[in-house]
Amino acid sequence: MAESNQVAVATPPAKPVEKPAKPIPRRQPPYHVVLLDDDDHTYQYVIEMLGKLFGHNKNKAYMMAREVDTTGRVIVDTTTKERAELKRDQIHAYGPDWRLKRSKGSMRATIEPAPDAG
Repeated sequence: MAESNQVAVATPPAKPVEKPAKPIPRRQPPYHVVLLDDDDHTYQYVIEMLGKLFGHNKNKAYMMAREVDTTGRVIVDTTTKERAELKRDQIHAYGPDWRLKRSKGSMRATIEPAPDAG
């Protein structure tokens, strides 16, 4: 019989593969879109704009128009920062109120951090 040079080597038992823990997704901080008052746009303009840009029904849009008229500002949406910037820019691009000759441009709006509810 031929002599063999093979050596038996013990292999350690396989350890279970640990999967890395999934990172917990963080929510983006909320931002308010704030519409600012002026005297160059009608209630009808504000109601129309809020319906088209934010999907607010006429009753909700009227209440917001009344609030911006009486307090000088109204929060029209609370969302992510990126969407808030987009909505602010859409307000700025909406154009003048054709119902008033003195209306030369869009309404003004800003965004601001909202208190985090989470």
